[in-house]
Amino acid sequence: MPEAHKIDIKHVAKLARLTLTDEEAKHYAEQLDGILTYIDTLTRYDLDGVEPTAHAIPVYDVLRADEPRPGLTQELALANAPKRVADQIQIPQVIE
Repeated sequence: MPEAHKIDIKHVAKLARLTLTDEEAKHYAEQLDGILTYIDTLTRYDLDGVEPTAHAIPVYDVLRADEPRPGLTQELALANAPKRVADQIQIPQVIE
């Protein structure tokens, strides 16, 4: 592993509260080295003037038009309420 990529896998695992065997630590160190080596290859490209993007192609939301329409009456909204108090839905207390 190049010195720039030297990461103490056991320390990182401890911070993440993970228990790794020596074999697992070696496996993850190799994977992390592969990831960091790949990132090093990406830093070699001249990206001046290239705008960062989240997607390779533009993404658009396709939504229906937001048009006003009649809502429920209070009686219809409360029709299926299991328990009503003063024209409101009563729910069990959730904070003690």
